[in-house]
Amino acid sequence: MQQINHYINGRHTQASVRVGAVFEPATGEHNADVSLASQDEVTQAIAIAKQAHESWSEVTPLNRARILFKFKALVEANMDELAAMITREHGKVLDDAKGEIIRGLEVVEFACGIPHLLKGEHTEQVGGGVDAWTLNQSLGVVAGIAPFNFPVMVPMWMFPIAIAAGNTFIMKPSEKDPSSVMRIAELLSQAGLPDGVFNVVNGDKEAVDTLLTHKDIQAVSFVGSTPIAQYIYETASKHGKRVQALGGAKNHMLLMPDADLDQAVSALMGAAYGSAGERCMAISVVLAVGDVAEPLLEKLLPQIQTLRVGNGLEGEMDMGPLISRQHLEKVRSYVDIGIAEGATLVADGRQLSVRDHQQGFFLGGCLFDHVTPEMTIYKEEIFGPVLSIVRVKDYAQALQLINDHEFGNGTAIFTQSGEAARHFCHNVQVGMVGVNVPIPVPMAFHSFGGWKRSLFGPLHMHGPDGVRFYTKRKAITARWPKAKSAQAEFVMPTMK
Repeated sequence: MQQINHYINGRHTQASVRVGAVFEPATGEHNADVSLASQDEVTQAIAIAKQAHESWSEVTPLNRARILFKFKALVEANMDELAAMITREHGKVLDDAKGEIIRGLEVVEFACGIPHLLKGEHTEQVGGGVDAWTLNQSLGVVAGIAPFNFPVMVPMWMFPIAIAAGNTFIMKPSEKDPSSVMRIAELLSQAGLPDGVFNVVNGDKEAVDTLLTHKDIQAVSFVGSTPIAQYIYETASKHGKRVQALGGAKNHMLLMPDADLDQAVSALMGAAYGSAGERCMAISVVLAVGDVAEPLLEKLLPQIQTLRVGNGLEGEMDMGPLISRQHLEKVRSYVDIGIAEGATLVADGRQLSVRDHQQGFFLGGCLFDHVTPEMTIYKEEIFGPVLSIVRVKDYAQALQLINDHEFGNGTAIFTQSGEAARHFCHNVQVGMVGVNVPIPVPMAFHSFGGWKRSLFGPLHMHGPDGVRFYTKRKAITARWPKAKSAQAEFVMPTMK
C-alpha cells in the first residue's frame, strides 16, 4: 500500500496520525493512503513558509521567472508520468489528463513574464517638485485549496503567479487524488525553487480550517462546490484574508435553429461527456430554441450510444469513470430524481458494465429531454455525464432562463447569426461566454471566473486578476526640497 504524506520545506514528511483512502476509480481498488494533516502540522508548514518568504521576496523577479522556466521544461519532460498519475487517481482519459497539464502550463508561461507584470506606475511632477509612483509587492504566505477534478491544472492556476510575485505557498490538494501535486512539488525543487517556498499539505476539513483562520495566511484561493466556496469565503474573510472562491455551475448551451447542428453536436459531446462531466465548465443544459430539439436528438443519440467508456489508461477511450463510489451513487440518484419529476430519459447509462472493471465507478452517458426549469436536474449541479434538453419557444425565453439561474459560470451560444451572438454576449449574465465554442475557458493571459453564486470574491483567477490577487499595491509620493521651510504647510503640494 502506497503512503502519500506531505511535502514541506523541500522534502517528504512522515505519515500523519490520521489517513484517508485513495482509490483507483477504474478498478475500485484502494491503492494508497494519504496523510490527513493535523492543525499542528499545518501550523508548522505555515511557519516554514513564513520564514522562507523573508528571503524569497528579496529574489529578483527575473530570477524567480528563471526557476519557473526550468519548472516548465521539467513538467513537459515528465508529461506522460503526470498524466498517468491523474488518470489513475481521477479516472479521466490520458488525452484529457495531458490537456489539463497543458492548460496549467499556459499559466506557468504567463507567470514567466512576471518582471513585466509587476511593473508599477509612475507620474512625474504631480505637484511642485513632487513625484508619485506605485509598487506591487508580495503578500506573504498564501494558500490554495484545489478540487479533485483538475488535480494539476487548478493548482497551476494558483501557485505559479503567487510564487513568481514573491509569495510563498501552501497547497492543499484534494485528498482523493493527491499524487500528481506531490510530483509537481518535487519538480519545483528540482527546478531550483528554494525550500519552503512551495509546500503541500494533504488533509481534510481540519487542515482547511487551519489555513482559513491562521493569522499568517494572507490570501486563500479555492475551487469547488458553491456551499464550500461560500464557507471558504465567509470564514477566511472574517479572519482578514483575501479570498477568491470559485463555486459551482450549471452551464447552458443556447442552440439556435440556424446553428450548424453537426458542429454543435460534436462540440456538445465533448463538453457534456468529456471527463465524465466532472468539469465546472461542462455543458449540462441545452436550451433548444424553436423546432431544433428533434433534429438535435436525431444526431446526438447515436453518438451517446457509441461512447467508448472504460479505463482511461487504455487507448481510444472517450470517457472514464467517476471519481468515487459515493459520487457515482449521487449522480445516479439525480437520474432517478429526473425520472420521478417527469423528465424523459432518452439515454440511460446507469446499467453500463465495463468488462474486467466491474468494480469501477462507471456511468454511461445519460440524456434527458423535456426538462423544465422547476426540476431538480435543471436547478442543481450534477457534476456527471448527464445532459438535459430544455425546449424553449424563442431566443428571449432562453436568455431569460440563463439570466435567472443562480449560477453564472460559463455559457455558449451556437448560431450563424452575428446579430444574435452579439446581443447574447452583451446581455447574458454569465462570467465566461462562448460563441460556437462550448467550453469558453479563457487563455492564461485573460482571467477565469464566473458571476453570481459561481464566484465569491471580487477577483477572478490567473491572468491580470491573478497578479492583482497575489500582490498588494503601495503608493509613494516624494519630493526633495532644496531648503528647509520654516513655515507650517496646510495646503497639499498639488496646489502649488
